[in-house]
Amino acid sequence: MKKALIHDWYYVNGGAEKVIHSFNKIWDDFDHFALVDFLKEDDRDYILNGKSVNTSFVQNLPTAKSNHRKFLQLFPYAIEQFDLSEYDLVLSSSASIAKGVLTNQNQLHICYCHSPMRYAWDLYHQYLNASSFGIIKRIYAKRTLHKIRMWDVLNSNRVDLFIANSHYIKGRIKKIYNRDAEVIYPPVDVNQFQLQKKKHDYYFTASRMVPYKKIELIVRAFNNLPNKKLIVAGDGPEYKKIKAIAKSNIHLTGFLDTAELKTYMADAKAFVFAAEEDFGIIPVEAQACGTPVIAYNKGGVRETVINRKTGLLFNHQTEKSIIDAISEFETLELDPVTIRQNAMRFSKERFEKEIGDYVNEQHKNFIAHKKSLHQSY
Repeated sequence: MKKALIHDWYYVNGGAEKVIHSFNKIWDDFDHFALVDFLKEDDRDYILNGKSVNTSFVQNLPTAKSNHRKFLQLFPYAIEQFDLSEYDLVLSSSASIAKGVLTNQNQLHICYCHSPMRYAWDLYHQYLNASSFGIIKRIYAKRTLHKIRMWDVLNSNRVDLFIANSHYIKGRIKKIYNRDAEVIYPPVDVNQFQLQKKKHDYYFTASRMVPYKKIELIVRAFNNLPNKKLIVAGDGPEYKKIKAIAKSNIHLTGFLDTAELKTYMADAKAFVFAAEEDFGIIPVEAQACGTPVIAYNKGGVRETVINRKTGLLFNHQTEKSIIDAISEFETLELDPVTIRQNAMRFSKERFEKEIGDYVNEQHKNFIAHKKSLHQSY
């Protein structure tokens, strides 16, 4: 069985790339495809076992390395240029464009969907409002995203089977594409995080500092809690703005290496998370340390945090809601062992077994169906 694995793009080692790492542990004979590939070599070794990636013409466009998303209007054309006709199984890993690859009736195309294209659908207005586009660029962006939405719905029919990374994303797939999906939670390397029962007197959050992660909101909430210490890890476009507004009870560390991040996370009295995420790997990593999570009650975190048992969920993305949640949290007594046990439900080993069994079973069914059709002719 010849297998192709197509991913949107490779440039960082994020949550979606950890899924790719597990795919390559299950099946080591994929040929790899993506719009662009700008991975560092150590990341390539981890994610792709050092393998090269077949890329599109976007790879060679000026400034693609620094900002490939500026070529969004070219993505549908670029993804359709890949000729995968020789492959029996096509597995796409898609939060954007990869699922739009062309296949035929003799191939099984299974899509692991991290999310329908967020900037074209549920983040559309937020994306436009957060941009500094002038009127001409704004009109152009609206027109481009309108076309992308139409193409995105059309290409959903190219997928034979959808796998969603959470029930939240399963609902979005149904809403946008009118397709059903199997839910298989993504892999979290929970065994890399150690249980820490004794906690220090600070709250912790960590993220890339971009608007939808809501780090600024968390910082503004703690500005009103001068007796509560908050440590903020991460960098990104909003770092300078957030650092400028943070009061003395808030410490911004900037980028942390993995070891430092684990230490801060394990020692924290709680991890604060205000984003609406499709799944959210880092709240599970926090729980793997026995650290409770205070999180916005929307998205995948509703499936990973048990309210008032492994953390506390708040209902609004507002400073007041976070402040009230901190106050309520401090009245709770949560057990670090129970919190870690909850995180173990999302282990890498569980994911690799579930996804391996599902794909192999569906391919076997596909072959049997093809054979029965052939015999009936």
